[in-house]
Amino acid sequence: MILDIFENKILIMSVISLLTAQILKVLTHLFVFGNWNVGRAFDSGGMPSSHSSFVMTLTTMIGLTEGFSTTNFAIAFTFAGIIMYDASGVRMAVGKQARVLNELRNILGVIVSEDLKPDEKMKELIGHTKLEVFAGAILGIIIGYIGYLNY
Repeated sequence: MILDIFENKILIMSVISLLTAQILKVLTHLFVFGNWNVGRAFDSGGMPSSHSSFVMTLTTMIGLTEGFSTTNFAIAFTFAGIIMYDASGVRMAVGKQARVLNELRNILGVIVSEDLKPDEKMKELIGHTKLEVFAGAILGIIIGYIGYLNY
């Protein structure tokens, strides 16, 4: 039944990995900027990448439990690669474009989108640096291995 989802240890460990990365974003912000920003736990972007952590825990646990030569591992590995590439490539570029558009809006006073209120900025912290993606991937592998040991 639907409640069987709560018995899926691979999914549970992947969610734990995501939540761990989100909490680490708050601690990283505290270390770098010297102030608490609990909102970082609910934002995209930042150190480490929770997307990378989530998919690498999933991929690691599938590889360890089902085998690294299985179709499920190949699917998870491909999925993880796409997610991590997107986080550091496409989404990072979107954040840079938002930064430029916000700057143009400030300088020129132009409306860049009818969806934005006059004093509202476009979200700039969307993607990840390659280091943030790498850190998330390492975190995911570690949590996946711990999950496997307790499987």
